[in-house]
Amino acid sequence: MTATREQVHDSDHGVYGISVAAELAGMAASSLRLYETHGLLDPDRTPGGTRRYSVNDLDRLRVIAQLLDDGVNLPGIARVLALQAENERLRDRCARLHTRPA
Repeated sequence: MTATREQVHDSDHGVYGISVAAELAGMAASSLRLYETHGLLDPDRTPGGTRRYSVNDLDRLRVIAQLLDDGVNLPGIARVLALQAENERLRDRCARLHTRPA
């Protein structure tokens, strides 16, 4: 029997509605919509358009909250998140190069 998307529980799969995600992140639902507008979040959507947030989205919201607490504005947060993603890609690439047979 093969697993369907509903049976697979991974960190990228959106399962939380906006009110639950907001509560879990300690934020208002309107903040999550604002962060999406600014490109800081890209939650999954149901066929009807309802937002669904994943575990990774919740982790990202915690990072956003910490950066806001540190005084970083939304465009700055977007830049920080982009640089973090690029650093992760470069780390992965370096790891692959170091494990490649000579």
